[in-house]
Amino acid sequence: MKYYLLLLLTFGFYVTTLCAQEKAISIKGSVLNAADDKILESVHIINLNSIKGTITNTKGEFTIDAKVNDTLYFSYLGFQPLKARVTNDWIKYGNVKVKLTEVGLALQEVVVSAHNLTGFVEVDFKNIPIYNNANRYQIPGISSGYEGGSKRSATARIVNSILNPVNSLYNIFSRKGKQLRNLRKVKKDDEIRNLLQNKFDRETLTTLLQVDKVDIDEILLQCKYSKQFIKTANDLQILDAISECYEEYKVLNRNK
Repeated sequence: MKYYLLLLLTFGFYVTTLCAQEKAISIKGSVLNAADDKILESVHIINLNSIKGTITNTKGEFTIDAKVNDTLYFSYLGFQPLKARVTNDWIKYGNVKVKLTEVGLALQEVVVSAHNLTGFVEVDFKNIPIYNNANRYQIPGISSGYEGGSKRSATARIVNSILNPVNSLYNIFSRKGKQLRNLRKVKKDDEIRNLLQNKFDRETLTTLLQVDKVDIDEILLQCKYSKQFIKTANDLQILDAISECYEEYKVLNRNK
């Protein structure tokens, strides 16, 4: 009788532990500079499993929901990105110190153009340059531009990729379908969107979507986005462009 009671208790403990590992809880930690242990404020932390993000406060501290074996991605300007696996000890003891290593940044040439805005929409609108390769619009004096892609050509390209499986766009979407389904989750999280809006290196974006930079460039080119857009757009603009193209692909693929 004692043997069965002990077995039952052991089994109950195992089930409880397993359920605890499957349930996301709030874990805490702090982020420091590996060189001098100074706190790092506004470091972006993303749970790559749940696609949820947060940032460190003025004390370098953060709180984020996670489960055992979830992977957290730490990103901070001027520092090497870091992936950290959530362990049982982290959840049990909390307040883990994560240290980021600073990297050298090469300055790039910056071109400053004159502000040519008149303040009259009718006049400024006529001065909007339109790139021939794609529908990219920009008003002089405003650093950021907008490119919607060539709608008809993009749709035609997607239709062709569905009808012709040899097409590289079809191959990428088919091969990376599981990863690209995270697009919607990424777009819904404000912290992640704020992070991507200020990044141009594609590192965080490729980590989130688990695709290569080469695949990102190929998707955008096949969807008729210009090389100029691919080169100058921030990571959030790239995310929105890929998402729009992928959503069109899914609709057409579903109706073929």
